[in-house]
Amino acid sequence: MSTIQGSDIQKIVVACDAGMGSSVMLASQLRKQLSKHSVTVEHTPVDHIPADADVVVVHTGLAARARANAPEKVIVPFQVFIGDPAVAKVVAAVKNGGAVDG
Repeated sequence: MSTIQGSDIQKIVVACDAGMGSSVMLASQLRKQLSKHSVTVEHTPVDHIPADADVVVVHTGLAARARANAPEKVIVPFQVFIGDPAVAKVVAAVKNGGAVDG
């Protein structure tokens, strides 16, 4: 497991399998929530996580693949696309400081 401080997060990637629907909406929601902070939010396939990602937000069903494709990254698995506490913790860490574990 790795940890990153919210103040050190520059890029969050929402990784998914199909690349449509709910995960795209989650990426858009994160962009809006973090628009006043210097954090980039991208959406990408789980098999193509960019090297400059600091945090990878991914559905629990894809967490093992994300860890295999980006073992050095902080992987944050979530259960539901809207209102998941794991995603809220990432947002709070960026806004207010604190650590993100993955």
